[in-house]
Amino acid sequence: MTARAPNSGAHVAQTAPRLAVDPVPFDHPLYVLFSSGTTGLPKPIVHGHGGILVEGYKNLGLSWDLQPGDRLLWFSTTAWMMWNALVTSLLHRASIVMIDGNPAYPDLSMQWRLAEETRPTFMGASPALLMGCRKAGIDLTQLDLSSIRQVGAAGSPLPAEGYAWVYEQLGPDILLNCGSGGTDVCTGIVQGSPLQPVYAGEIAGRCLAVDTAAVDPEGNAVVGALGELVIRAPMPSMPVGFWDDPGDERYHAAYYEDYPGVWRHGDWILFTERGSCIITGRSDATLNRGGVRMGTGEFYEVVEELDEVLDSLVVHLEDDEGGAGELLLFVVLRDGVTLDEDLRARIGRALRGELSPRHVPDTVQAVPAIPRTLTGKKLELPVKRMLRGADQARVASRDALADPRAIDAFAAYVRSRTPAV
Repeated sequence: MTARAPNSGAHVAQTAPRLAVDPVPFDHPLYVLFSSGTTGLPKPIVHGHGGILVEGYKNLGLSWDLQPGDRLLWFSTTAWMMWNALVTSLLHRASIVMIDGNPAYPDLSMQWRLAEETRPTFMGASPALLMGCRKAGIDLTQLDLSSIRQVGAAGSPLPAEGYAWVYEQLGPDILLNCGSGGTDVCTGIVQGSPLQPVYAGEIAGRCLAVDTAAVDPEGNAVVGALGELVIRAPMPSMPVGFWDDPGDERYHAAYYEDYPGVWRHGDWILFTERGSCIITGRSDATLNRGGVRMGTGEFYEVVEELDEVLDSLVVHLEDDEGGAGELLLFVVLRDGVTLDEDLRARIGRALRGELSPRHVPDTVQAVPAIPRTLTGKKLELPVKRMLRGADQARVASRDALADPRAIDAFAAYVRSRTPAV
């Protein structure tokens, strides 16, 4: 560029700074991502340059079908790996719609109205938002959402009713791509793509080049039955390690203690004969009443279909002596609704009829809000540990909660169960 010197007729040439590029090893640390905190205090996960570049380019280009000129709208805070995925979309010469503030203000249709205005080709939404819109009777047919080719959903299981709602609202030509992955690998593990069929209530299949399976307690792969979600071979974006973890002790304990040499992700999953799969929740939060093991997602699907219930969280306190233990259900009710004996009985009947008599809760407790991470996941295991006597500060970081006050009602309930000394 050329600039005129002050008080002079002369021109002084100025050279723009040159871009400096330093070569680094494939596993050179790129950034630290903290896990959401659903199983306890967040883990500081260190990801590497090469793994994130390769995995992100593959996943967004092939599973999400992002192409030059596409536009991506997916609300995320910087605390969720989805924010990193948004940045990665720039590799495909796609643009991003960034949302600042509360994505549900002034109402649940806000993100859809923003989509009408900004014309994304790919829109992401949490299952909680989709089911919330469905329950609130949001009508998307009044909006022009014709730019959207694909809707992504991740963060928790989406019930079959959610699939039906998306196609009713957006039409049969839309692709609903449900998936599951995690901050741990900063990508998807199972999800769909434009080349795979969509089955209501199911995720289309394994992500490309991810050797994942469901295994039983002995580590044997199972099909048609629930098991632990594992990854049996390395993939590029597995972490370099944990921050401040000498000898990788915490890293190894987090993923490799149960099945030596095999990554245990912590989800409870079923693979079908056709290769699709269903994730029913965290494996360490599954309900096991009388030998009937069930994911919490199936429980919520029944409870949250009731008009009076806006949100819920279930915890099973197992009996160390082999009994049924105690099943506790916490519910958030609509304004003006009271948790009386009639509502408790209707909740019990719904669970008895849809699941089994063993899954009728022993206790139903109303709370103002369900504690969720910044990424919208319910704190099932931390609440369970609190009910077992663990100190709240040691199992749940308030800074990692979407609403730090939501944990207070659970702490108060725990105190009410503890006999005064």
